Amino acid sequence: MRREAAFHRVALAVLALVVPGFGARADEAFVTEQVGDGVSVLDLDRGEVAARIPLGGRPAGVAVSPDGATVYVTSTEGKFVSLIDARERRVRASIAIPDTPIGVAAAPDGRFIYVTGFFEPFVYKIDVETLSIVAKGRVGASPSGVAVTPDGRLLAVAARDDDALVLIDAASLNLLATIPVGKHPFGVTIDAEGARAYAANVESDDVSVVDLKAKAKVGQAPAGKRPYVVALAGGRGFVTNQYEGTVSAFDLSTFAFAGKVAVGDYPEGLQASADGKLLYAVDWESNDVSVIDAEKLVVVRKIPVGDGPRAFGLFLRRTP
Repeated sequence: MRREAAFHRVALAVLALVVPGFGARADEAFVTEQVGDGVSVLDLDRGEVAARIPLGGRPAGVAVSPDGATVYVTSTEGKFVSLIDARERRVRASIAIPDTPIGVAAAPDGRFIYVTGFFEPFVYKIDVETLSIVAKGRVGASPSGVAVTPDGRLLAVAARDDDALVLIDAASLNLLATIPVGKHPFGVTIDAEGARAYAANVESDDVSVVDLKAKAKVGQAPAGKRPYVVALAGGRGFVTNQYEGTVSAFDLSTFAFAGKVAVGDYPEGLQASADGKLLYAVDWESNDVSVIDAEKLVVVRKIPVGDGPRAFGLFLRRTP
């Protein structure tokens, strides 16, 4: 049965991000648990929870620093971002956000993070050394998912209530383009080449494909009921479909439907290993993570976690 929390009724969704380079697999997953008020750290080799970090404030969004040392987590009701020491499994700092923070993405150089505030039309640029907001940029109504190009120059933000994907200069936070997409985009993914962005549209049940150089929508791919996050692997896109309890696939060249697999109840977060062999789908209502063979589209393992897992963003980390 779906939870009817107020924030959930407004918009609960996931940011899909490109997984930066780690080997054939990720060693750990940092899974935010909105109901459980913490983060579970998963040992992906053993398929079990290795540690749990209490946070408070209903955590949802997550990103990992490029060096893997720090995990950034947004707390939607607490209105803060936590900086977690990934090795020591402890919170080392928190930063207040003047809104309800949801999406978070880390710059490739590790100096900044970008956080969306859901009820104000802004994305916030945070210096992780000074632990301060250094700028904010206007992006439109109900900003949610945010992703950064591999060169760190461009941000793509889903403006949910404007039905648009907004492109912003990462240095200045100046708005570059507002591109109409499907209805109520939430999760945003940028490919490894920095060429295209993919927006999961939760109310039109599809994925919009945007050419970042042309600043235009170039395609539309099918999805299941209420898609939230897109992951990319092996020439295909993969989408979590909350109301179906599935992950569906589409071809990145033709945008045609390419298969579907049943996972847990109400899947939200989704990320692929760098080699594209595995997908990790975070199942909110069944409190587990489904590990999927990306080529065969079959679930090969379930990993139990805490209550209300979301993992909205980049949640995989390679250990030394």
